[in-house]
Amino acid sequence: MTEALLEIRGINKRFGGLHALNDVSLSIRRGEIYGLIGPNGAGKTTLFNVLTGLYQPDEGSFTFNGIDLFRKKPHVVVASGIARTFQNIRLFHNMTALENVMVGRHARAKAGILGAVLRSRRTQHEEAAIKQRAAQLLDYVGISHRADDIAKHLSYGDQRRLEIARALATDPILLALDEPAAGMNSTETESLKRLMQTIRDSGITILLIEHDVKLMMGLCDRIAVLDYGRKIAEGVPETIRTDPKVIEAYLGVAES
Repeated sequence: MTEALLEIRGINKRFGGLHALNDVSLSIRRGEIYGLIGPNGAGKTTLFNVLTGLYQPDEGSFTFNGIDLFRKKPHVVVASGIARTFQNIRLFHNMTALENVMVGRHARAKAGILGAVLRSRRTQHEEAAIKQRAAQLLDYVGISHRADDIAKHLSYGDQRRLEIARALATDPILLALDEPAAGMNSTETESLKRLMQTIRDSGITILLIEHDVKLMMGLCDRIAVLDYGRKIAEGVPETIRTDPKVIEAYLGVAES
């Protein structure tokens, strides 16, 4: 069996009287595309926010690549090798596409505040390398021709790709994508699917939330299903597709 990269056990998260995550456990293997599906309000994005340090869980454990990340801050999570995109696009809208990716790349920069102020030769070389890498990533996701365009002027699909490029700039081991195909047409979705397969083939593990069940079934190696904050099913797509609990969660009735 392929080595587990991310292990979460018994994660609970409450908001007042709402139990948003209830004893959720997952094990994600290196090199797979692992999908997370469920109806609206099932707790998918809450789980992403817990894993990336935006929310602090109430109970449970969380290890990634052998490191304990339970209740760690977002910058520690990024430094450990987890990068993410957001359900609602969060770009620096008045910066260029290239500058947006350079911001992500600065998470791996070595020059400190003093180096940035003094503009030492080492800092200048690092800045040049950051710019070069950002340009490479824009080409990788297919939008190099928009490098100098202001982010808010990009099409919706290109903004999604820009978010992925910025996340990749942090050199992640695991890339967590929150509904990257939302709002895309079928052609854009198919192109995005090929990009995610390319990313996985490069050695990066992907954790994916998506409402496009057809896309998930054709892309993911394994899928977990959340409903009302609980994991109700987990397995290969063929198993998930016919699981009565999953059918009930989506349709409101069990399969006869």
